[in-house]
Amino acid sequence: MKNTNSRRAFLGKAAAVTAAAAVAPLSGFGNGLEKAMEQTSRNSIPSDLRITDVKCGYVRGSLFVKILTNQDIYGCGEGVDAISGTYHLVMSMGRRLRGQSPFNIHRIFEDIRRAGFFGGAQSGVYVAVLSAIETALWDLCGKALGLPVYQLLGGKFRDSVRVYCDTALYRSRFPSPKEFADSAVEAVKLGFNALKFDLDYTADPDKFDRYNWTASQGELQRMYDQLAAVRQAVGPKIDIAVDMHGRYDLNTALAISRRVENLNLLWLEEPIPADNIEAYRLISQETGTPIAAGENIYLAYGFRKLLEIGGVDAIMPDLQKCGGLGEGQRIANLANLYYIPFAPHMVASLLGAMACAHVCVSVPNFLIMEWQSYFHTTPMYKEIVIFDEGNWVEKSFLKVSDKPGIGVDLNIEAMKKYAVQGVPFFE
Repeated sequence: MKNTNSRRAFLGKAAAVTAAAAVAPLSGFGNGLEKAMEQTSRNSIPSDLRITDVKCGYVRGSLFVKILTNQDIYGCGEGVDAISGTYHLVMSMGRRLRGQSPFNIHRIFEDIRRAGFFGGAQSGVYVAVLSAIETALWDLCGKALGLPVYQLLGGKFRDSVRVYCDTALYRSRFPSPKEFADSAVEAVKLGFNALKFDLDYTADPDKFDRYNWTASQGELQRMYDQLAAVRQAVGPKIDIAVDMHGRYDLNTALAISRRVENLNLLWLEEPIPADNIEAYRLISQETGTPIAAGENIYLAYGFRKLLEIGGVDAIMPDLQKCGGLGEGQRIANLANLYYIPFAPHMVASLLGAMACAHVCVSVPNFLIMEWQSYFHTTPMYKEIVIFDEGNWVEKSFLKVSDKPGIGVDLNIEAMKKYAVQGVPFFE
């Protein structure tokens, strides 16, 4: 493909305009050359692209990273959850990037990861920050090459990704079965064919002890009644996923997973913490309800044994904190060897959602991706991003952007009013 941004092309254009100006009236001499120079890209060939700086800003539960270069091309990435108090970690990683070519994404990722072997590079805040930086590198490289991220990842198996709506009913202190059903009906009216609900409520009056993770019979009955109301309200064709946020013990996980078998759930998500994967294997072997986990597992290393022992029926890494897009694809491909579907957790902005979607279309075993109801109810999420490709989701599908990079940009000015106070904002 012809490189129109090369120095040779630039000089050729300049020479042509100069020749034309020579035969023009003297009063207009130089005007054409000046105009041509203004309209011609100053970008040199990709091999000359270098990172000059890394800046960041924090908005509510997200870290946003912007990687700058010597050619006025930049890339944006997002990290979530394990990002509080990480400003200086971002700056430290950013210093390692300056002067480097952004095209060596895997090498940069590995260099930073290895540099942190004794600084927490196995999980948590270190990997969450690295995830944001790694994602910004993919965005930057896609823009520099004029290609969408999915193309850099090897191409796509599908054009769009199916999403499920997290109904966010957890905002209600203690919702009734009717509120569960009403929320489900409303989400279906919006066009979603898959929904997710939470079952862990510390306000449950039948809870004996908030530190004892064993659910009482009253709690178990409440959980069943809430989900049964949803199934009755939406019928058999709508998928229902359930999250327990790792707040129960093995006995409770076994009890509820067996009790809801007749409701044909898409999955029961993290009924116990992700720390003991052997316990996950016991649950999966004892129930017909699919079991899912992964949002609190980091890097492909963290998923290896879980998959080897058959601990889950679906994996759901969060690409904004598990290691980024390249690592997310590695995790998905690892799961594919065990015939386990990939259903990523996603609690970011549209920037993070679209970045995740690029990975989802690039792997064969994609099942479904999380989508947040707050995208439709909280104005901030539309204000802080720039996206001009129509509706975000139609009939429970998000179309992956074909624009260079991720396809979603940040509105830095709009983000300012939501920025976390006391932390430097893209300075």
